[in-house]
Parts: sequence; C-alpha cells; structure tokens
Amino acid sequence: MGDVDLHSTLGVAPLERDVIRVHGPEAIGFLQGQLSQEIDGLPVGASAPTLLLQPTGKVEAWLRATRVEDEAVLLDVEAGFGAAVLARLRRFKLRTKADVDLETWAGWAVRGPGASGAGWAAAWPGVEGYDLLTPQGASPPPGPLVAADVLEALRIECGVPAMGAELTSDTIPAEAGQWLIDASVSFTKGCYTGQELVARIDSRGGNVPRPLRGLRIDAPDARVGAPVTAGDAVVGTVTSVAHSAALGTIALVPLARAVEVGAVVSVGEASATVTLLPMR
Repeated sequence: MGDVDLHSTLGVAPLERDVIRVHGPEAIGFLQGQLSQEIDGLPVGASAPTLLLQPTGKVEAWLRATRVEDEAVLLDVEAGFGAAVLARLRRFKLRTKADVDLETWAGWAVRGPGASGAGWAAAWPGVEGYDLLTPQGASPPPGPLVAADVLEALRIECGVPAMGAELTSDTIPAEAGQWLIDASVSFTKGCYTGQELVARIDSRGGNVPRPLRGLRIDAPDARVGAPVTAGDAVVGTVTSVAHSAALGTIALVPLARAVEVGAVVSVGEASATVTLLPMR
C-alpha cells in the first residue's frame, strides 16, 4: 500500500462519500434548474459531474449526479459536505414534489490502467477510473490495495479540485480549471441557478484572477496553507499537497494570473516550479 504510481499501475483505495437522494415526480425538473449539468437527458444508470452554484455563480458544491430511476437521482460529494448540499437544495425546493435525503456511502476508488467496472464513472484527466459505493460499504474489487495518500497524490497530479481545498464558497468555477468546466457544465441546457457568471466568463475565454496551477516543490515536505511568493509578493496559498511516486512533492494552488507557467516561486524556504494541469 506504499509508494505507487497510479498512472502506470491499477490501484484500489478506500473511499467514503456523502450521498443526497433526490426523488419524486418533480425531482428531475427541480435538479435541471439547480445543477450546471444536463440532468433531464441523463440516462438511467449514467453518471456525470455537476456544479451546484450560489445565485452569485460561485461554488456551493461539486458533485456527481447518477440517475438511478426515471424520477430519482443520487448526488455524491466528499464526506463532510453532504449536509450543506442538503440544506441548499431544501432551501430552494419550496413546493416542489420531490424528497431530498442524506446518506453516507462507503466503498472503493479504482484508478489506473484498466480501471473499468460496474461502478460510478470517475475518470480523471489522463487516468481511467470508477468508484464502487454502497450504503453498507462494499467488498474491494480486484486490484492491489493502496493507501488514501496515493489516491490524493494522483488527484493533485491530475489537477482535480477538492471541496474545502480548491473549491470553497469564494471559488469562481472557472478558477478550478477548464477540465472541470468541460466535464461539469452544459452550455446548451436552459437556465439554472448561478448560470450567468459561468456563461459570462466562458464567453470571455475563461480568464479568471486566480487559475488553479500545479507546483513541483524542491523539498521533501510542504504544508497546506503555506504562502506562495514571487519576489516580495504573496501570489497564492497552497490548498493541497502530497508526495508523488514519480514527481516528488507536489501541490495545488490558485495562483495569481500574472505568474506564468514555468516560473520559479517560493513555498516557505523551498523553491517550486509552476506547472500546468494535469502535471503529466
């Protein structure tokens, strides 16, 4: 379960997610007006990433929507963030004929070459993947078990944002990267809460003040919350950090747009190189 490179080796890591079940005769129409993804056309059995936005267009949550019945959708999010999603949906539901309930599911994240199975789609940039989740937990699928920090290193390499880290209530969706927008937003559906900001930034080429970048840090350790400086100016704050089997110490940081890819910056006493995402 040690130092494994999931770009070249299949791995199975433990996973826990909060799951919000939205079901009822008006559930699909309700979610169509709340989520950035096309829900009405999502086939039963299919999954897709989606954003739940504040009316201002900033991030409330980044979810995966899985249509399990004609009138039922499961929305899963990182453990610990389900209650906020539940409260947000119930606040906007008003007299809609739909029930919204919160559960905690457990299982396994499968990532790496050949990761395909009967689970919820979870491919990351350049890496195959799926998640196997049930309310009672699930037996691990075939494949070598890896520690959670190996999965975290892969997430950072791929530039996949996480709730509470790269995604907060102050985050503009496009700051989290074009991959997230392409995967999570439909630009052909009707109106949904928070749509205006997403559409406006997309029409302007996706330029945002603090785009998400990768860092390769020339030190064996670094910490979340460490300031990133260029010269005498603080240009960002580390939001995620891990050790990669292939790349060493790596991190994610929403970085001031003026700092170019390839620039050398400082993280504490260590130097670091700014990279595009995914890192490879």
